[in-house]
Amino acid sequence: MSKFLPSLNALRFFESAGRLLSFTKAASELHVTQGAVSRQIRSLENELGIKLFNRLTRKIELTEAGEKFLVEITAAFSLIQDATNELRAHQDHLSLKISTLPSIGSLWLMSKLHLFSQYFPNIETRISSSIESINLHGKEADLAIRVGAKPGQQYDPRLPTIDLVMVENWRGILAEELAPDILIPVYSPNILEIDKPLTDRKIFETLPLIHTTSREDAWPGWKRYYNLEGQSKTPRIEFGHFFMSLDAARQGLGVALIPQVILVNSNLQGLHCANNYQVHSAGEYYLLSLAEQAEKPHIAAFRTWVKKEFKKNLMLSMLSTHSIRS
Repeated sequence: MSKFLPSLNALRFFESAGRLLSFTKAASELHVTQGAVSRQIRSLENELGIKLFNRLTRKIELTEAGEKFLVEITAAFSLIQDATNELRAHQDHLSLKISTLPSIGSLWLMSKLHLFSQYFPNIETRISSSIESINLHGKEADLAIRVGAKPGQQYDPRLPTIDLVMVENWRGILAEELAPDILIPVYSPNILEIDKPLTDRKIFETLPLIHTTSREDAWPGWKRYYNLEGQSKTPRIEFGHFFMSLDAARQGLGVALIPQVILVNSNLQGLHCANNYQVHSAGEYYLLSLAEQAEKPHIAAFRTWVKKEFKKNLMLSMLSTHSIRS
């Protein structure tokens, strides 16, 4: 059995005229002529086979059937308006879940996000930090920034390895390189004797080295690369993340190996960078997303923005670290 529905346009005219109890006021509200309102109402009454208005000499009034119908139509239009508002709100305010490495988040991304929000005020960003592998298929995040090696990538075996696993499942993953992972020794000159500038790699054997738990092979790999296989003569100092190790170096506790990419937004006042002893690790920083989701407008917007910012950041970090080389 087919369902009968009167003209939606005629219902709009009826709702306005019934609420205002005036064809003239309804015409003004709807930006049409009074005659157009009158014709639509008459057409609706003919469709329904029911009189909705009593037309008096100088006014109109709703019939009993018209009053009941107006209540129901008003409620129906209210539901349509609510549904429309909810749909628009969902479209206008998009949410983007981003998982990032703790040091990248604290020393780089959080200081930049206001720029993204200026360009895209309708996209709400939700940031979480972790060094663990990300499950993009399980919707843990829309995008992730991780460091490591892609499957099948080959590196010089002397380079510091990265034990971190970037993703749980590489199927359907789009991995876009953001920056190389270049580790630079950073230190306070207070830990050196005046007559021993940090120009001889053997000096590192006598200095306290600050290790970062999340990158166990950073210093061992650095020593392997520079043929300094001997044990350090100083007690081991260790912190959980690079931003902690950087702060420890600032306090003069020792020499920390810090990724070049995060140095540009760090407070390097009073610190020196031994650029002549930097080393590229066996991995890079990547922006990870699901290939099938990557071109969604809000995800594509962040991908374009963050790649551009990383490129700028890399250029600035090279300039800033070399300006304070030892």
